[in-house]
Amino acid sequence: MRPFIGAKDFEVSRRFYRDLGFEEVVLEHNFSVFKLDQLAFYLQDYYIKDWIDNSMIFLEVDDVERYYADLLALDLPGKYEGVRLTPIKTDYWGRECFLHDPSGILWHFGEFFRKD
Repeated sequence: MRPFIGAKDFEVSRRFYRDLGFEEVVLEHNFSVFKLDQLAFYLQDYYIKDWIDNSMIFLEVDDVERYYADLLALDLPGKYEGVRLTPIKTDYWGRECFLHDPSGILWHFGEFFRKD
């Protein structure tokens, strides 16, 4: 599955996702696909505030502590206006941290509790 997400400033979002570790494949001047292992999504130069403000992506990770430390080391909030990184939260199903991209899309990076 490849979701389509929009960008308030397409060039800023392209840089952000490359800094986050995604590989970009430019499809058109205003449309790219970003890949990381088996995950892929389309980024388009298209912005509707209500749509972006209600867009969330959940990425399951194997070690949320390590992933959060990696995100902290990238200092994305220091490099990009509007980017916010929220510390790990524990819930009944597992643990997750949150990252808002430069446009406001909310990423959940989560690890499910193992049921042995």
